[in-house]
Amino acid sequence: MFARITHYKMKPGSVDVAKSMLDQMKPKIMALPGMVRFINTMNEDGSGCVISLVDSRETSEGNADKVAALWSAFTEHLEAAPEAHGFDVIADWS
Repeated sequence: MFARITHYKMKPGSVDVAKSMLDQMKPKIMALPGMVRFINTMNEDGSGCVISLVDSRETSEGNADKVAALWSAFTEHLEAAPEAHGFDVIADWS
């Protein structure tokens, strides 16, 4: 498995709008090829982190344009472009 971890910061006053938009986008997010798990965390100040697990690094890289298109819906609500990094998953416990 492969994890893409993306840090972001919403503009003040955009948190509620972002949550609503995210709920509407769930089907598109979960339909991305290889998607295993999607977690979005956010503090009250709008700083957050998305953790998405996909089946492989290759799948994650292949999804790059689709993921960028999804993030583009939030452009007017973000303080800056989100910053993503990828990692091989070495443990996935629950």
